[in-house]
Amino acid sequence: MPTTNGQVLEFTLGEETYCVSIDYVTEIVGPTVVFDIAAEGEGRRIIVYDPEIVEDQAAAGWLVDEVHQVVTVDEADVDESPADGDDAITGVVKRGEGEFVIWVDPAAVHAE
Repeated sequence: MPTTNGQVLEFTLGEETYCVSIDYVTEIVGPTVVFDIAAEGEGRRIIVYDPEIVEDQAAAGWLVDEVHQVVTVDEADVDESPADGDDAITGVVKRGEGEFVIWVDPAAVHAE
């Protein structure tokens, strides 16, 4: 089970919906703030993570298609990752009929 205060930030990348523990997120900015460029897609944002999760770097961020919301997750709604041996995917959050959100661990992603 991922370490969290129970809250996750949900976002989309392509056709999939993902989430990360809000504990890792330091800010959410538009691409023009970081790169001074216009990004395709009005909803595009960069999720900036706590620099402590990335060795030998000052900061880390992911460009995502859209940031949705911060939600509280009940442990009963989280299934274990179907990706055995892949620490980057820490669980799958169930949302109603056939809907799910892939819970990603940015610290594990950046450790690879």
